[in-house]
Amino acid sequence: MQKKAIEVRWHGRGGQGAVTAAMILADAAYYEGYKGVTAAPFFGAERRGAPVIATNRFAWKPIRTFSQVLEPDVVVVLDETLLDVVDVTAGIHSDGLVVVNSTKPPEAVELKTPVNVATTDASGWARQANLVVAGSVISNTAILGGVSKAIGFITFESVEKALHNHFKGETAERNVQGARLAYDGTLLLKECRLYCA
Repeated sequence: MQKKAIEVRWHGRGGQGAVTAAMILADAAYYEGYKGVTAAPFFGAERRGAPVIATNRFAWKPIRTFSQVLEPDVVVVLDETLLDVVDVTAGIHSDGLVVVNSTKPPEAVELKTPVNVATTDASGWARQANLVVAGSVISNTAILGGVSKAIGFITFESVEKALHNHFKGETAERNVQGARLAYDGTLLLKECRLYCA
């Protein structure tokens, strides 16, 4: 479906990097040619492990809306356990897409609202790319590859460029490797038909 702006909502837990991932996706959208790009956190009672939200908006023209995304076109879930705690589909459009960090196939993901689903084992791909800090697997950058594959309107090349903008040297290469593995390993229930007017 054609939209004036594509709105994305990220669901993660404190410390998983949802805000950083949203910022990198905003960079990737800019490299893709979008003139209107936003990335914003939503802060509640912040603590490690608590549910957190971040958002993006992309449009071909400048955006003057900076409010929280309440009716997303795309939802990205960094932690599958949030599906039991938060209604990640709240407000989602009927033609929306939910991208979940999961080893399950898309048809096995249970959501409160029936929408298109994509899954990618971002944690597994991150571990394989050695994206581990102090024993914790960092999957937020890996899932960007899955998001790129699932939505189709931001290329992996733009994601790679954005990752190189945020990280340098070997760290950048590991993040790109994790994202590439997630891109290649993403499964879609059906093709995403969202695009920006």
